[in-house]
Amino acid sequence: MIRQLVNNIYYVGVNDRQKDLFENMLPLQYGVSYNSYLINDEKTVLVDTVEHPFVEQLINQVTSVLNGKPLDYLIVNHMEPDHSSGIKTLKLLYPDLQIILNAKTADMLNGYYGISDNLYIVKDGDTFSTGSKTLSFHFTPMVHWPEVMMTYVKEDELLFSADAFGCFGALNGAVIDSELDLTVHYNEMVRYYANIVGKYGLPVQNALKKLSGTPIKMICSLHGPVWKDEIAKVVGIYDTLSKYEAEPGVVIVYGSMYGHTEQMAEAVAEGAASITKNVKVYDVSRTNASYILADIFRYKGFICGSPTYCNELYPEINSLLAKIKTRGIKNREFGCFGSFTWAGATLKNFKAFAEEMKWDCVATPEIKQNMTEEQYKELYNLGRVIAEKTI
Repeated sequence: MIRQLVNNIYYVGVNDRQKDLFENMLPLQYGVSYNSYLINDEKTVLVDTVEHPFVEQLINQVTSVLNGKPLDYLIVNHMEPDHSSGIKTLKLLYPDLQIILNAKTADMLNGYYGISDNLYIVKDGDTFSTGSKTLSFHFTPMVHWPEVMMTYVKEDELLFSADAFGCFGALNGAVIDSELDLTVHYNEMVRYYANIVGKYGLPVQNALKKLSGTPIKMICSLHGPVWKDEIAKVVGIYDTLSKYEAEPGVVIVYGSMYGHTEQMAEAVAEGAASITKNVKVYDVSRTNASYILADIFRYKGFICGSPTYCNELYPEINSLLAKIKTRGIKNREFGCFGSFTWAGATLKNFKAFAEEMKWDCVATPEIKQNMTEEQYKELYNLGRVIAEKTI
């Protein structure tokens, strides 16, 4: 897809509706875009490439815009292979291509693709003129790799933001936010952040502060729409998520082998729903963890239930808790419940998790075999208590 964004700057990215799992883990129900941008000025500059299976489409679009002109430069803001694996092919077509990048990126470029020639190394704050455009380079390490930088176009107040402000979801015939139905993209932005960037709240905050005095009229991310009308909203989403702030509501997640723990989760959900409409219930065995993590980032309350399994938590619950710990999610209201047949071990494991997360923990007694009417009331009350704490 080719779209002119401003004078001499074009979108030349591609859609991927074929891949099932991003990073071989995260479902792509709505596909994903790999965004690349072309500055067609006195000097011609491509800003990032696309994943290798789509590089031919990218090259066709670049050559169409250049209309016989050579490609002089490539800026590499981010080296993750979904954006860099087209570089080697691009170099074969344009052997004199100079690559603008920082020193950390240069190491990765050599390591991934054996490319070490025609490099134009920049430092934080350096500038580069394409003719009518003045580019400046702003290092934003760990958003979400250590080499990441963003490129700013002074004359257009346009920011090439690497993966920041990106989201899952292919672009449906348009590029700029005002031309798209953004319902899917906003939901997928939260899921993208929770799963890809979520661990790096402090670096995201540092990047937001670094760019806070820079006037920005357009954000060109490497995934998802080009942000123009909705800049304040998407920056606000990143600000909120990177502070681990959340809205009132409760996420209830359970594992269940034979349905007993599921019945307990339903009782908890009834209690939570008596306080708030924002109640999400997930069977951890049926919903990919990426969707669950998105809602744990979104809502303040989290209640987890598990049967005892080999004297530990249900394996899929253990896996989810490990993902939460990796992301260092802060300030959640946590509740837990568990069941067992002959020896209970859920509550000690849940309490150890809560202690490690520095979360307060509200727990119901473990239930042996099947739920009684009195235990139903305790579980109902657990849902109410956690929901009330989120308001």
